[in-house]
Amino acid sequence: MFKLDNDFLEEVGLGELPDAQKKEFLAHTQEELEIRVGAKMSEGLTDEQVREFERVIDGDEATIKEVLSSSGDYKSHDFYRLLVEKGGFVSDSPELDKEFASVYWLTKNRPDYQQIVVKVGSELRDEIAANRDKILGVSSN
Repeated sequence: MFKLDNDFLEEVGLGELPDAQKKEFLAHTQEELEIRVGAKMSEGLTDEQVREFERVIDGDEATIKEVLSSSGDYKSHDFYRLLVEKGGFVSDSPELDKEFASVYWLTKNRPDYQQIVVKVGSELRDEIAANRDKILGVSSN
């Protein structure tokens, strides 16, 4: 997957940013990545599918329950157990149900979502690296 951290900043040539600016830049980059991934993933989906996924992300309990019920015995899914064991989620919590529902929905409706994240993330990484000097405020003279 695509990880935004200090290693990412080093990779794109921004490792010398002050710590406060690093945090701000990573938050902005995360936001931009989410917008771009969302736009790319909405291509090919119906308006209703987009609205349904937005309701899942927004935590709409009825929509989450509907998605969970369509997944069968969702608590026996490997990914559900992984979220509990390694993801830090509390079993049977609304946060866990929301996270599982969003991933299940994506798997069902946009099975290429992981490839989209990687592709869009790589494009964003390359764009940032190409604009390194401008971001750092370095003169190109």
